[in-house]
Amino acid sequence: MGDNGSLLIAKIVGTHGLKGTFRVYSYAESLSVFKPDSLILIRNTKGYEDIHAVNWAKPHNKQIILLSLKGITTISQAEPLIGSELFISKADLPKLEDKTYYWFDIIGLSVFTIDDEYIGRVESIIPTGSNDVFVVKGGDKEILIPGIESVVLSIDFNKKIMLVDLPDGL
Repeated sequence: MGDNGSLLIAKIVGTHGLKGTFRVYSYAESLSVFKPDSLILIRNTKGYEDIHAVNWAKPHNKQIILLSLKGITTISQAEPLIGSELFISKADLPKLEDKTYYWFDIIGLSVFTIDDEYIGRVESIIPTGSNDVFVVKGGDKEILIPGIESVVLSIDFNKKIMLVDLPDGL
């Protein structure tokens, strides 16, 4: 995750063609964050930072997308940016329905049982199709908690706490 309310969404892994198009490894679930005219912050480890608007984006293969940014029109402009990370403003993300959350809001929450026992922190999330599974680590233990209403009773983002009722066997 970036700073100042920005969110890491992708990394430039190469170029495509001669017109400044990038091959980008996307961390985003959909192409919607790359909609035309949306603003992307490019940042690399050498201190380069600039904002460009999106021309277009399209899937290429697996998690690689092709991305064209306004103001970058040649391969010589694009090549020095290979390895850079791409960020968007969190404020530009679409609003979600009730009881749905972005993963970056969940990762890092402290998890407690209904008996006020600390289990650990949400370290990552595994999508399974029917529901997400929260990977919670506490000390040397790792627990997989299904992200369903009967198990996850409440989330308090102000206190950064998730309250769970663990099923037998967890």
